[in-house]
Amino acid sequence: MSGAEFVFGSKPIDIDSGSGVTLTDDEGNDYLDFGASYACAPLGHSHPDVTDAVAEQAAELTYVQGSYPVDVRTSLYDRVAALAPGDCERAWLANSGTEANEAALKFARHATGRSKIVATMQAFHGRTMGALAATWKDEYKEGFGPLAGDVEFVPYGDFESMTDAVDEETAAVIVEPIQGEGGVNPAPEGYLGHVRDVTDEAGAAFIADEIQTGVGRTGDLWAVEGAGVTPDIVTAAKGIANGLPMGVTMVREWIAADAGNHGSTFSGGPVPCAAANATLETLVAEDLPGNAADVGASFRESLDALADETGAIRDVRGRGLMVGVEVKTGANPVIGQLAMNHGILALPAGRTVVRFLPPLTVTEEHTAQVVEALRDVL
Repeated sequence: MSGAEFVFGSKPIDIDSGSGVTLTDDEGNDYLDFGASYACAPLGHSHPDVTDAVAEQAAELTYVQGSYPVDVRTSLYDRVAALAPGDCERAWLANSGTEANEAALKFARHATGRSKIVATMQAFHGRTMGALAATWKDEYKEGFGPLAGDVEFVPYGDFESMTDAVDEETAAVIVEPIQGEGGVNPAPEGYLGHVRDVTDEAGAAFIADEIQTGVGRTGDLWAVEGAGVTPDIVTAAKGIANGLPMGVTMVREWIAADAGNHGSTFSGGPVPCAAANATLETLVAEDLPGNAADVGASFRESLDALADETGAIRDVRGRGLMVGVEVKTGANPVIGQLAMNHGILALPAGRTVVRFLPPLTVTEEHTAQVVEALRDVL
């Protein structure tokens, strides 16, 4: 058993290179990347702005510990503060989404002096021990207990159960604006505002997990902005450095003022910081969130029409270029046929949902190709 097979299930495609929205295997076959990279390449693969920034930074300085000021890291702190939702302007840099969520949970517990965490059913927040404790699915937890305690799960989108769960013992509520791994489930209208209200009333922190929804994916730079809500903590990762390991925990001042003792050797490494600076600068300059909104809307309209035409689709849901197609058969056979017969890579989100998370640079021509392939498969 190879190391790759030990950690991940091995797929029958050996990826050799990538450019834009296309990945190429070791036999020269091209694949349209509509999810294989888990939303980690919003600018597309090997974007010149990112590769140039990485090369220049690597030639100057690859690493220095985070307590030493470095221009590229300071620039990223400033950029994140300028782009952060609301007043979540203080940032902690990490190496992944699960680390960003782990930090968020620690910061909330320390700042409130409480321990209880309220999370939602079907949620996925990561695989480290704290983030895993707030993740719903038992499959991810088996054999790793006991996990961090004092976590209560409530049904996602249920206003009453959220009200009942949040009390004076609650340190934080952690919620995805759109559940990704749980099936691409958007929060109902007003739900995030309700979480804001009940956490305010209880003196608890509201953590928005934007690991998958952030960085323009849903048509806004941050999904909470589209909902008109400012949490106390917002976590981001995946696409923020266009594929290099980077996570960010953005917090309001009251959290930062009493966040406790937290650290990481590789926090804010110069090379990932250079990639993140280039990614965010290009994303904003080219209005890729706007492209995600426009192309995503037409994509979902075409998928809705396909659902009516074929009768093989139960539901189409999502926002921007975070799209879930719930099929009446299993998702994995559909994904396999899309890849092997049509050169299109997608992801499952549960047993019956095909998840599309393409680069935010895709066009309507690309989405039309996916719809035609899905028509053939279904």
